[in-house]
This record gives sequence, structure tokens and C-alpha cells, in this order.
Amino acid sequence: MTIWIDADSCPSLIRNYIVNFCAHNAASAVFVANRQLPVAQSEKIKMVICDRTKDAADNHILENAAGNDIVITRDIIFASRLVEKDIRAINDRGTCFTKSNISDILYDRNFDFQLEQTGLVKHYHEGYDRTKFGKFKECFQKTVRDALSC
Repeated sequence: MTIWIDADSCPSLIRNYIVNFCAHNAASAVFVANRQLPVAQSEKIKMVICDRTKDAADNHILENAAGNDIVITRDIIFASRLVEKDIRAINDRGTCFTKSNISDILYDRNFDFQLEQTGLVKHYHEGYDRTKFGKFKECFQKTVRDALSC
């Protein structure tokens, strides 16, 4: 099993958790970003740096992930491409993207985007805390169990 991380916006708490998870389990991880990130590379942990063109990291992951791999991404449009290809995708907030929920999540994302574009809603970048990490960890562990049961 390979865990692919769309790493440009991935919190360091998750990066460290995945490195530790791979060290103690039969899994490897590939962090994909358009810049070097502080990730301790090893035989099980790789860092791939893509160019800065739009969706370069997403496309690299999509071309290389398969089977029982898991992808961690905050990008909902990218998650829909993964789900379409039957690749497990989750975000850093504890959402498991599936064929049954991705269209509703995309709809909500597009609606929020339209509200923001018209100035009706102003989005802010909320922090990442232990509560959000706990939800991620629960979702990740469930996704790993599902992948191993196939």
C-alpha cells in the first residue's frame, strides 16, 4: 500500500503521522508538491517535486496511484477525479470521499465558491488543531482497514 499525499497544503501534524505510520506498518508514502517540504525521507518515504504548472502534483499522483493506495488531498475537484478512478481519497479534516458523497461535496464546494466570488461570503483560513487531526486519524484508520480487507 502506498499513501500519496498532495503535500503543498498538508499540515505538518499529518505529515509526521504518516511518516510514523509507515515506519511501523507495511506501507510507504509519497509526498508530492511543487516545492521541497520538511519530510524525513527513507526507504519507505519519498518526496516528489513537480513543476509549478497547474495540477502538476495532482496529475502525478493520478498517473501513479492505483489499487489499494490512499490519497490525502484537500482538493475536492482532484478527489472527484480519484474517486472516478476507484482510488481511495480522504482529506485532512476527516472526510472520506466516495462515489456516494462526492457529487454532494462538489456541489457544496461550487456553491460556496460562487458565494465567495459574489462577495456574499468571505472565507478565512481556519487553523488546524487536535480535534481536526483526530477526525483525520479516525478516517485514515478506517480507510486503511477497508484497503486491507480487499
